Formats: sequence, structure tokens, C-alpha cells
Amino acid sequence: MPGSPYTDLDRPPLSAARLRRALVAPYGPWRRLELVAETGSTNADVVAAAQTGAAEGLVLVAERQTAGRGRRGRVWQSPPRAGLATSVLLRPGEAVAERGWSPVPPSGYGWLPLLAGVALVEAVARLAELDARLKWPNDLLIDGAKCAGVLAEAVPGGSPTQPPAVVVGIGLNVTLRADELPENPTGLPATSLQLAGAAATDRDPLLRALLRAVADWYDRWRDAGGDAVTSGLRDAYVAACATVGRQVRVLLPDGSEVHGTATGVDADGQLLVDGPAGELRLAAGDVLHLR
Repeated sequence: MPGSPYTDLDRPPLSAARLRRALVAPYGPWRRLELVAETGSTNADVVAAAQTGAAEGLVLVAERQTAGRGRRGRVWQSPPRAGLATSVLLRPGEAVAERGWSPVPPSGYGWLPLLAGVALVEAVARLAELDARLKWPNDLLIDGAKCAGVLAEAVPGGSPTQPPAVVVGIGLNVTLRADELPENPTGLPATSLQLAGAAATDRDPLLRALLRAVADWYDRWRDAGGDAVTSGLRDAYVAACATVGRQVRVLLPDGSEVHGTATGVDADGQLLVDGPAGELRLAAGDVLHLR
């Protein structure tokens, strides 16, 4: 049947009902899950929901994104049902009395995309059985090729009773074929779980594992008051990061470049680079691994 989601048997549709039963719980963090056949950008949709007061715990999943956004304005697209495109709404500045959570200061929000990267590594390693690593800050690499990316966007609070929000979007290539892979303007090759020889490419358990891993790390991070060191998040990130220990070239937002050795990640999630002028702490930039 033309247009049917079952015409490509390698890419069956997700079931919103099954995902809700598996993920949405009374005590969260996932309180509401929406699945759409197509949208421009899941991040844009969840940002709009946050601006109108949506509560923490909203999850939006799209079977297809036509204008998914990456870092530095890049576009992330995928054929229908060939990947995972999801965005979640978090409000870390909101106190949660029943969990004993105090508001996390905005200075800690930069750890959320890195947290999502750690969750991605865990989900891919457990289900796909692949050695996935992170390129700082949060690109998922398999054999040096990009398989997934994370984009976090801050949404200012609308009133004293509506705290700021952070929308975290994740795009993962699952069954893309070689002729469907996107081009990366930085020259980094792309791949998919299927092309990398994954043990499993069923998107339903992959999405469940990913969202559960995000929830687990978010709980630990909030329990620690947003402290990435105390929660163990920084150690987990550094262990998964392929950038640390490498010679790198970093393209900074102002157009300048930094060359040096990436020596670590500090307590704020900044990349430490030992360059000609000494140690630098970088909060943003495009990293190129040098051989």
C-alpha cells in the first residue's frame, strides 16, 4: 500500500502505546510521550511547548524529521523510520520536594547535553553491542564516523512560577544505508548502527534503553544538586570521550582556531586543551581529531 509505514520491513513503525506503557511512570521523569509521523524539528516543537508552560518530562518522538537542527545551524535529516529523532523537556531549575531536589543553578545546565551523550553510549553499547565513543561535546562516534548527535537548547522561564527549561534533542542513525547518509560539513564521515554491524537495530528497545539511561543519569545528577563530579557523571563522560588524550583542532564560535592536546574535561564540562599559550578551557567549539 503506497505510503504505508509497513512497506519497508526493515523499518517498522514505533508504537506510542507500547512506549508509554514502558516509559511513562507516575514519578517520572517521563510524564508524557508523544509520537508523530513527521515534523520539521522535534527540538523546535518541544521548545514551543516549554514556552507555553509544558511540565518537565515531555518526550516527543518523530518517525521522520524534515528540518532537524544540529549544532552551528546544521540540518539533521533521515528517511522515515530509519533513525531515532527525539527531544525531551527538562526543568532542572525547578525544586521537586518529593525527590528532595533543590533547583540546579543555570551554570550547571551545560552538563545536560553531555549527560545525553553518556546515555547514548550506554544504550548503543548494551543493545547494539558496538564500541561507541564521544567526540566532545556530544557527537557519538563508531569507528571514527558520526552515528548520532545531541543538541540542547535553553528556554528562559516565563514567570516566577515557570522556571527555565532545557530541551535536549537526540538524533541517532539506526538503519540508514550508505546512499542515505548525510554529508557533514566538517568532513567527519557518517555511519549508522546497521552499517557498523550492530547486533540489534530494533528502534523500540533502542529508544527505551536511551530514555531510561537519560532518566537514570538525570536522577543521579539531580540527587547530587547538579554536581557532575559527585554524581559520577564527569568520570563516566571522560571514560567515554575519544577526544581526551588526542591532538585536536578546535574551531571556535568567533571563527578562530585552537590547536593542542585535549587533556580532560573540567567540573563545568569544558574541554581542557593544552596549546602553545598554555591550558585553555573551552565551553564551545567544533573539535577535529588530528591523527
